[in-house]
Amino acid sequence: MSAEQQKRRARVRAPELVGRRWLNTGGREMSLQDFRGKVLVLDFWTFCCINCLHVLDELRPLEEEFADEVVVVGVHSPKFEHEADPDAVAAAVQRYAVHHPVLDDPELTTWQHYAVKAWPTLVVVDPEGYVVHVAAGEGHVETLRGVVAELVAEHDAKGTLHRGDGPYVPPETENTTLRFPAKVLPLDGGTLLVSDSAHHSLVEFTADGETPVRRIGSGERGRADGAAGEASFAEPAGLALLPEDVAAEAGYDVVVADTVNHLLRGVRLADGEVVTVAGTGEQWRDGADGGPALQTPLTSPWDVAWWEPAGGVVIAMAGNHTLGLFDPRTGQVRRFAGTTVEGLRDGDASEAFFAQTSGLADGGDRLWLADSETSALRWVEASGDGFAVRTAVGAGLFDFGHADGSSGQALFQHPLGVAVLPDGSVAVCDTYNSAIRRYDPASDEVSTLADKIAEPSGAAVVDGELVVVASASHRLERPVPPGLAAKLVRGTSQQVKRPDTEVGPGELELAVVFTPPPGTKLDDRYGPSTRLEVSSSPEGLLLEGAGAGTDLNRGLVLADGIEHGVLHVVAQAASCDDDPSVEHPACRLTRQDWGVPIRVAAGGPNRLPLVMGGLDDEA
Repeated sequence: MSAEQQKRRARVRAPELVGRRWLNTGGREMSLQDFRGKVLVLDFWTFCCINCLHVLDELRPLEEEFADEVVVVGVHSPKFEHEADPDAVAAAVQRYAVHHPVLDDPELTTWQHYAVKAWPTLVVVDPEGYVVHVAAGEGHVETLRGVVAELVAEHDAKGTLHRGDGPYVPPETENTTLRFPAKVLPLDGGTLLVSDSAHHSLVEFTADGETPVRRIGSGERGRADGAAGEASFAEPAGLALLPEDVAAEAGYDVVVADTVNHLLRGVRLADGEVVTVAGTGEQWRDGADGGPALQTPLTSPWDVAWWEPAGGVVIAMAGNHTLGLFDPRTGQVRRFAGTTVEGLRDGDASEAFFAQTSGLADGGDRLWLADSETSALRWVEASGDGFAVRTAVGAGLFDFGHADGSSGQALFQHPLGVAVLPDGSVAVCDTYNSAIRRYDPASDEVSTLADKIAEPSGAAVVDGELVVVASASHRLERPVPPGLAAKLVRGTSQQVKRPDTEVGPGELELAVVFTPPPGTKLDDRYGPSTRLEVSSSPEGLLLEGAGAGTDLNRGLVLADGIEHGVLHVVAQAASCDDDPSVEHPACRLTRQDWGVPIRVAAGGPNRLPLVMGGLDDEA
């Protein structure tokens, strides 16, 4: 639909903003009326979602550029139970440096009023209170800039634009040595290296985990290489110690997952010198993801681990649901496992589905993995001439809980870290259950070692004792005294709050809505400008329509007898500036992944629209 058609269509009044409370407003309650006269950008997010975190960073320059005309409001609509906890929401707003008002929407009330179907989703409301644009996923900042610029010009001319400061009031913060730390790494000299994420640096502690030895990084968000006091990071997380011979050849000892910079950094422990070893600083969205490491984009590397069977550093690439492999000796990086489709599927590494890979631990013949969005514990092992992925505990994208027992009954809630214990069992940082869990491969049983730990995100074994990063408490803890017996927790299973999308049985039209940004057109110079890939869980849900193609509309046929399932949809569209006077127009790729839980019911709609950008003309 053209911009002119959008203007002619019936305007939709924005629903009221309803939730539990407001954050970052100094205690003031807000309503939609308070934003009249401003261009309002609603960012529907949840703090577990890596794509949501990407959007927070994408919005920062837009907020600065249009500081007098635009107000961004984060609508926090939780996926997991823990994300509905008011203290956890407040902590996340500080952890990720959210500098705009946030509406706490624990019951997904405002989410449903705006018919949102995916995290993240952006909704633009004009100064008169009408919805004018919707975009799901990330990578929309240029589109938003064009939409906002048009609205500012239009409403400035009409006299309905009111310039001035927004209602943001920064919260008070604690002064602590660590601020939302992520991972811990024992060093050969007996000290502990910790990634101090919100302070954008690394801290080395003595063996007690409390006495700082030195800080590596200036403490300012950035991506500068150099000496320990001058280098900078952006929310660093995973840490991996290289074998001595590899470190000697590479010239650095520790590999750091510099998450928000989309980089791997190398640290020389002798003097704290930092150097970039992989990534371009740009986020991977499409195309080649292998080759010379410094010429290959990465996407939110969350953890790293040296794993000898793979011959390099395995990267938990949370941003595109894969595992990468980096060889410090050759300076090459490539995809190691995964397809970029978000889900849970075992088998050959190249065909496996992951969901926000977040924690890694070397278990010798197994590489253990915390797959956070499926609340799963998984592993990679050699298989024939390659590698295979297996699942120990986990049911899928929408099932979680705190239940012990056999692996088929046990449940986690968004785990972020793993560590291999001296007896070969695996300690799991069960982050959103605030617990340390233990999986015993010999008995195939899960038990709980400790609870009441504030968002444990990483762990390591030091002299036989488990050292845990209690991220929301801003410290290291040793919560499992030697000889403590594991206890069983008879918890119950839970599912995400997000409601199923009701559809009718049989034939279903899937329509991905995408309108090129103002001043642009679809880029078909080198072939089709769009791509759509569809799969399902269970796989038998789709009789027809699975697979990849170039049309954003797809006819699906649902199997009889399956009432609930998930449609996995990956869409992308390429667009370029539509200015014939420009020899080399700026181009951009928009991409979105959906995992849509559906319920098949007689009389349900036979059309499923998913808005990637623009407005649904048939809504």
